Amino acid sequence: MLISTTSPWSCWWASTPLGRPPSSARTLARQPLCQDLSSAAAILQNGREEERYLLEQDFPGMRIGPEPTTDSFIAVMQGDVEGIIPGNALVVDPKKPFRKLNAFGNAFLNRFVCAQLPNAVLESISVIDTPGILSGEKQRISRGYDFAAVLEWFAERVDRIILLFDAHKLDISDEFSEVIKALKNHEDKMRVVLNKADQIETQQLMRVYGALMWSLGKIVNTPEVIRVYIGSFWSHPLLIPDNRKLFEAEEQDLFRDIQSLPRNAALRKLNDLIKRARLAKVHAYIISSLKKEMPSVFGKDTKKKELVNNLAEIYGRIEREHQISPGDFPNLKRMQDQLQAQDFSKFQPLKNKLLEVVDDMLAHDIAQLMVLVRQEETQRPVQMVKGGAFEGTLQGPFGHGYGEGAGEGIDDAEWVVARDKPMYDEIFFTLSPVDGKITGANAKKEMVRSKLPNSVLGKIWKLADIDKDGMLDDEEFALANHLIKVKLEGHELPNELPAHLIPPSKRKISE
Repeated sequence: MLISTTSPWSCWWASTPLGRPPSSARTLARQPLCQDLSSAAAILQNGREEERYLLEQDFPGMRIGPEPTTDSFIAVMQGDVEGIIPGNALVVDPKKPFRKLNAFGNAFLNRFVCAQLPNAVLESISVIDTPGILSGEKQRISRGYDFAAVLEWFAERVDRIILLFDAHKLDISDEFSEVIKALKNHEDKMRVVLNKADQIETQQLMRVYGALMWSLGKIVNTPEVIRVYIGSFWSHPLLIPDNRKLFEAEEQDLFRDIQSLPRNAALRKLNDLIKRARLAKVHAYIISSLKKEMPSVFGKDTKKKELVNNLAEIYGRIEREHQISPGDFPNLKRMQDQLQAQDFSKFQPLKNKLLEVVDDMLAHDIAQLMVLVRQEETQRPVQMVKGGAFEGTLQGPFGHGYGEGAGEGIDDAEWVVARDKPMYDEIFFTLSPVDGKITGANAKKEMVRSKLPNSVLGKIWKLADIDKDGMLDDEEFALANHLIKVKLEGHELPNELPAHLIPPSKRKISE
């Protein structure tokens, strides 16, 4: 459910096969995984087939089956030698970012391990595979620890949350609904993957997509639509290849989203720090208000019950007095449950000097940090996730869009525009060329027939006018029409003219 990239806690990928409970979840975090402001990335994911697809390698402890095949959290991280570290050892290791998980007790730690292995992908991100989310009668079985709370702990520390569903078995169980609700306030990190979409026909895929959006809309209470990626994120042959190009485009979009995380890791951590500082301020206002209302001697228990029951009114009063957004307050029901076991008389009064320090940090220190972070990012080389599934789609003939659109003819010995040049020449000679060239005004008359916007036609003109003389000869005019054709077919225009599109007679000029 969560994804985090090369900055500790960047992404968590949770998968829920449609029809059966999701088999697992994983977190990709870059090293060091989670020193709350360190610079690694992590993915939390539910779906081992998908993790194998990313890594292109099995990891220690991995097992795949049609039903949930693990009740454990597995942190998959870079290591020189393959091996497994048990949970109790993990939480006492100062070099690992899991020490705070000790609070969830042995019931959780007995189901938490770290799998280490050498893998190029894991040099940039780490993955945490979560237990399968239960459905049907299995939901009544207690896990022995607060599953949603553990997921929320990871969600606070990752950069991306990915919910993964199998298109041919779409189902959101009650436990999965509760898990999504537990991720409230992290909607900006959420992405959805509709996996194994090649197993259903196009018409059925449209219906499944609509049903998924409708189901998520009832659970994720946000006005914005969560980004959904449709594809087949495993290494099996496509069962129904009709939507292959769509799947390839969606895969590239998802990969770009994951690969962008390392570049902005420090800023995301800074953003999390700001968020926590604001929440701490709100918490201080709540605790001090409860302390102020408590009697000094008699009737403490009665007053405590009254305050807990009227907590919503206290929220409202604090919101008005301090101009705090309602979204910054903790969950009302959970706060009421936690307050039941607290002794209000031991709460500390509000310390205004500490709040002033926090305000000063938010107003001045954070701004200076943002400038420094930006400077460091510009000085460092661009960080990219490499290896595994990311490597095979970057270069070579199987890269996305290779040989299509502006890339058509890239491997041909003949200039690809020459195929249609006789047709373009007929138009060219009707535009009154002088000394073998037509003016921009005459070229415009023909180019606007495409009905493309002026901004697009202007870009095409700049690409086609290779010698930059403000006029087009027959080859440049043919090139301009070829680029118009590329755009009308739905492809993007290149920012620079590829070498194979330069007319043969102009190739020395471009050099």
